[in-house]
Amino acid sequence: MTTTTPIEGQMSFDELLPGSAPTTAPPRPTRPRRRPKAGPRPTATAPPPAGSGSAHRASAGVSAPPFTIEVMRSARRRKTAQARLVGDVLEVRIPDRCTRGEEEEFVAHFRAKFERARASDRIDLARRAADLAVEHDLPMPSSIRWVDNQVQRWGSCTPSDGSIRLSSRLAAFPGWVVDYVIVHELAHLEVADHSAAFWKLVNRYPLTERARGFLIAKSGEGD
Repeated sequence: MTTTTPIEGQMSFDELLPGSAPTTAPPRPTRPRRRPKAGPRPTATAPPPAGSGSAHRASAGVSAPPFTIEVMRSARRRKTAQARLVGDVLEVRIPDRCTRGEEEEFVAHFRAKFERARASDRIDLARRAADLAVEHDLPMPSSIRWVDNQVQRWGSCTPSDGSIRLSSRLAAFPGWVVDYVIVHELAHLEVADHSAAFWKLVNRYPLTERARGFLIAKSGEGD
């Protein structure tokens, strides 16, 4: 179970210790909405040719400076581990009874979570989606946002309300890859399946094949 709580302007995440029962009933699982087949799924290949893409997209995927990790053990903490980013210091608080292996797992988990959050904060998804929709004559989305719960797909959309969701893992990838996933989902707002008509829309984006190869290498499977 995961909760996200801002603490005095600082980002914080809580996680249950493996094997611990939640103190309150877990949220009822939500059944995913019916929607068209998922967008491109989850290393690197060569960057796109010089001059491709707009200037504001080039900044995506730039790694943030690493932060220092400080682990704090507490005998009073029993069921949960917590992490918060204070400046450039990631404070990871864990129960004193945690094994060294559990400590390493928590540190790796929280570090990845905060790195994704940092990267996604630097990308203006609404602006990028609007620019790409105009540039490639595709439908304008009603909303677009990052999500952390998409582990089997890179993007998804709901054509009925025009909303798009992107996996936060994409935030660490090059901008031209993020742009491809956005275009892929924009095309789904017009064509629900992966028919020839759909790919004709997607292929308006000039780096489609390169981006698909990048994502296939990352996921080990195609779309």
